[in-house]
Amino acid sequence: MKDLKRKLKELNGLKEDTESIIRTELQPRKKLKAEVQIWLENVERINGDVQDFDGRIGESNALTRGFQGEDVLKSIKEASEFITQHGKFHGGLVVDNPQWIGQVLSTTNLSGEAVKVCVEEIWHCLMDDEVRKIGVWGMGGIGKTSIMKVINNQLLKETGKFDTVIWITVSKEMSISKLQIDIASKIGVKFSDHEDEATRAGMLFETLSQKSRFVMILDDLWEKVSLERIGVPEPSNGTKLVLTTRSADVCQQVGCRMIKVKPLMEEEAWELFLEKAGCDILNIRGVEPIARSIAKRCAGLPLGIITIASCMKGIDDISEWRNALKELRLRKKSVNGFEDEVFQQLQFSYDRLKNPKLQDCFLSCALYPEDEKIEEEGLIQLWIGEGLVEEMDSMQAEYDNGRAIMNRLINNCLLEVFTEGEHARTVKMHDLLRDMALHIAKSRFLVKAGTMLEKAPDVQEWSMNLEKVSMMRNRWLYIPLEMSPPKCSRLTTLLLSHCNIASIPELFFKHMDALKVLDLCRNPIMSLPISLSKCPGLTTLLLSDCGIESVPKSFFDDTNELKILDLSFNPIKSLPHSLSNLKNLTSLLLSYCEDLGNVPSLSNLGVLRKLDLRGTNIKEIPNGVLSRLFCLQDLIVGETLINGKEVGELKKLQGTLEGRFYDWHNLNMYLEACRGREEPREYIIFVGAVVFSRFLKSASKGVLVRGCNIYNYQIVLPRDIEGLDIGDCIVDCSEEYPLFSRFILFSLSSFSSLISLEIKDCRNMKKLFSPNCVPLNLEMLRVVGCEQLEEIIASEVESEERGMVITEFHLPQLRLLWLSDLPELKSICSAGGVLVCDSLGIIGIVDCPKLKRMGLNLPKLDNVSPSASASANFSLSVRIRPKEWWESVEWDGPQPKSLLDLFVSFW
Repeated sequence: MKDLKRKLKELNGLKEDTESIIRTELQPRKKLKAEVQIWLENVERINGDVQDFDGRIGESNALTRGFQGEDVLKSIKEASEFITQHGKFHGGLVVDNPQWIGQVLSTTNLSGEAVKVCVEEIWHCLMDDEVRKIGVWGMGGIGKTSIMKVINNQLLKETGKFDTVIWITVSKEMSISKLQIDIASKIGVKFSDHEDEATRAGMLFETLSQKSRFVMILDDLWEKVSLERIGVPEPSNGTKLVLTTRSADVCQQVGCRMIKVKPLMEEEAWELFLEKAGCDILNIRGVEPIARSIAKRCAGLPLGIITIASCMKGIDDISEWRNALKELRLRKKSVNGFEDEVFQQLQFSYDRLKNPKLQDCFLSCALYPEDEKIEEEGLIQLWIGEGLVEEMDSMQAEYDNGRAIMNRLINNCLLEVFTEGEHARTVKMHDLLRDMALHIAKSRFLVKAGTMLEKAPDVQEWSMNLEKVSMMRNRWLYIPLEMSPPKCSRLTTLLLSHCNIASIPELFFKHMDALKVLDLCRNPIMSLPISLSKCPGLTTLLLSDCGIESVPKSFFDDTNELKILDLSFNPIKSLPHSLSNLKNLTSLLLSYCEDLGNVPSLSNLGVLRKLDLRGTNIKEIPNGVLSRLFCLQDLIVGETLINGKEVGELKKLQGTLEGRFYDWHNLNMYLEACRGREEPREYIIFVGAVVFSRFLKSASKGVLVRGCNIYNYQIVLPRDIEGLDIGDCIVDCSEEYPLFSRFILFSLSSFSSLISLEIKDCRNMKKLFSPNCVPLNLEMLRVVGCEQLEEIIASEVESEERGMVITEFHLPQLRLLWLSDLPELKSICSAGGVLVCDSLGIIGIVDCPKLKRMGLNLPKLDNVSPSASASANFSLSVRIRPKEWWESVEWDGPQPKSLLDLFVSFW
């Protein structure tokens, strides 16, 4: 019993640690792993068994104690197994709960006592089983959406009350069909294009009826909605409906408990103004009373306060403050009431942009659908096409200028920014700001974007004054073939992407002489109307993914001003010779035109900056073609063979390079030709055969080598390389030197940027790195299938002659070390050497039978005790095959091998 209680004490210590970690990790939308749940139940069971043993042993005789002894031994064995099993809980104790539906939303700080009272009132109604429908109402810009975002996020933490929170943003141009599609996407229901409204409603109703505890939030509802027509069950026990609206009538018609969001009190408004304008304004003599008057004119409206205060931030000239107050006072209130007064406040920020091009950039954002997250790159491309971004020497400089404009609009609270993934940004207009923009441009803009429009507006709506028209993102848009050509001689921008347009009348563009930007992407039009080729001012033509099979021979005869042509993702087999007439063309995008087998006529495109041919069937760019494209800044040709010397002589190629060289010699010619000047910011260079490499996805500057002969005199690499993947190569091993001591490098810093390296199936290579060529910034090292490899970091002859010398090699950034199928590998480091890895998270040793010694130092393990192997502050996964190898290998590092045992899993 003493041994059992000792084991039980250790086991219960692990249980307490585990429960402590669970309290940290078990957040909304998470659940315990099944193995963890079972382990906790088993520990409870053993505790119960031991208590039972204590009671029975006191009452037993000699005979029964013998049988009970067997039970005790069995429990000791079980407890030992559970202690061992605990060490195998890798990757956390919880997983995503697939039954949970909800999304955390970005929020802003809520100001004011009235707002806090409003939040508490909404929360109380949500927790009250008697209240099933809640209507949060108030004027535009008062903060209804911000309040509900806070409520949404709080609901996600209340796992005991609701298990599903569905947030739906309803646009002003609401339709039952769009609402159904939005709800379906949130709850995992998939519609086909054939279901009608009633069928979709039935599918939604069935799915939602199976959820007994959900909250649906309909944000920005403008009119009464029929839950039955949509397919939403009437809220009952455990389910709630919350809507935000500007109309009290909508709340009453839906039958909601009404909660009004009131404006901020005067002092609360002043505090918010100070927060956004900066408290430094109080140090400017005479500014405070003026600033208070400006804040007061915002009438407690948070959106107005934020936009106006943000555009006054950093202004230290009191005359500008006086002028700003004067401008606000001079604005006249229209007969439409307070909503127009809000527009006047918001338009103040627009007017203070002053620069007309900057103002036009803001107005162009309203061409996108309401509540759409607009991709940064696409929006800047639109501005460039419209001529709103100054022309510069490089595409990158123009893009940077566009980004500076975008940041100006963001900093003035005219756009809201979101970060998607690691780098990509999107922006969005607040719906009230979009309304204001459309109000400003109402005589010049026709916008029907994302409104479920099924037929193009009648020709009468295409007025002579129109400058920009957007009907993008309408699922089925029909343009009648008998429609008269719109007489829009001032029209510069026409956006019709994502509309499933099947055909366009031949004369549709006849009167659009001023047209600059036309976006027809993602429409199955297959052929282009001849009138499009007669638009003399056209600079940007976007035709990606249109099913176009051919372009008329004379199509480019009269489009001499064209700068950007995107025909990517089309089944085009060839392009007409008239393409060579486009002497102003700067971007030619033909990516993934899989049937395109011949290089189009490029000889006269002397100002071309970007050429994208990746994913085409073009095998090789003939010699002499690239040398004439001396302005090229981005060359993206994927698997297509290119001439290394010609590419290297493209002096302006400083953006992106992606292409294939025939062999190492061709790569050397490229590097020699571009030696001494700036290399591309991003490059993926294939040498030899082309294969997919997940390993290089993390590197923006990588070289992938397959099926090449590697000789001493041939091996040259770019100086700033981040990723290197070598496989299926014949390595000259006539000398016993490590592969990476034989690279002919421009300097020893050539590996300073290398972050990922994969060596695969180089069957004759015996050694990888020499001691002075270890890449210190390496994050991932993967060596697979190198049949004769003996050492990762080679021994130095002098060290071996002097006897055992302990040498430390540092790879502080290394996160992954994977060694697989290396039958001759004897050591990672030379005898006595230790590899110090501060960041290592994954170690894989698979089928390396001759590896007898592991010289690794993992400093982070110094703070991990055997009873806390699942520490939230340290994550390590050690994957081993076979198990027998791990049991026999010598662990030559400062941390005990028994500690590593806690992180090992066997394959």
